[in-house]
Amino acid sequence: FFFIMAELVKTTLCFGGKVQKWKHKSKVLGDECDEMVFSTFLPNGASADTKFPVIYWLSGLTCTDENFITKAAAQRVAAELGLALVCPDTSPRGCNIEGEDDNWDFGTGAGFYVNATADKWKKNYNMFSYVTEELPGLVSQIEGMDTSNCSIMGHSMGGHGSLICALKCPQMYKCVSAFAPICNPINCPWGKKAFSGYIGDNESEWKAWDACELGKNFSEKQLDILIDQGNADNFLSQNQLLPEAFGEVCNNNDKLTLSLRFQEGYDHSYYFIQTFINDHLRFHSKHLKQ
Repeated sequence: FFFIMAELVKTTLCFGGKVQKWKHKSKVLGDECDEMVFSTFLPNGASADTKFPVIYWLSGLTCTDENFITKAAAQRVAAELGLALVCPDTSPRGCNIEGEDDNWDFGTGAGFYVNATADKWKKNYNMFSYVTEELPGLVSQIEGMDTSNCSIMGHSMGGHGSLICALKCPQMYKCVSAFAPICNPINCPWGKKAFSGYIGDNESEWKAWDACELGKNFSEKQLDILIDQGNADNFLSQNQLLPEAFGEVCNNNDKLTLSLRFQEGYDHSYYFIQTFINDHLRFHSKHLKQ
């Protein structure tokens, strides 16, 4: 993956550091798709000799690489703590797969961070490999990014993504956090729809992409997890998120240390993320600076 370079699209100063947008052709997702884009933040002073730990952020359904970087208000504290941020897109785009743009919760903008195995989707919808292999290779070539020292976080579908990445690649990420993650996709409407499409009808194969199932057998190391969940989140009441199921799994596995915080009155939006993002950045900083 390392012979492709990302092309810089634009640079904007923010709290002394740089918000940058990048584009590249993806080998993992397919040359025939549109160029992939990702957004980054690097604190002031980044250079070949001064590298910052990296936090990957995975966004939710319908989002792009720009939602977090423009709406989460993370840069001030990231700059203070000396943390770089990397925000990929949520799916490949323009793959010319029949039906890819028909639904907001499946296909474009809804890659669910899995590697598809169903014939129609398996060539292009490989967001797990993109996030854990191709993207780090690209980011490592950006001056000031220390991809050898990283962690991961996300929101909703991206919270699911961050949890499964950390559970499936334990040596890669120092810790993981999430806002209102889809914790048990094999048992919620969003997950059932996505997995039946991307993986197929064999539900036993879905378990490889479910944080609760992965957590039951996790034994590689001590993994610290922070989850914030608004208790006024309408997707919580619709049983799309199921954080209690993940809480139970962590209670039964002493390798998983979970802080699950229910936040009174908060919903599923970026106002909720803005409110608690600094706690998450400090949680990641503690693990990245050890």
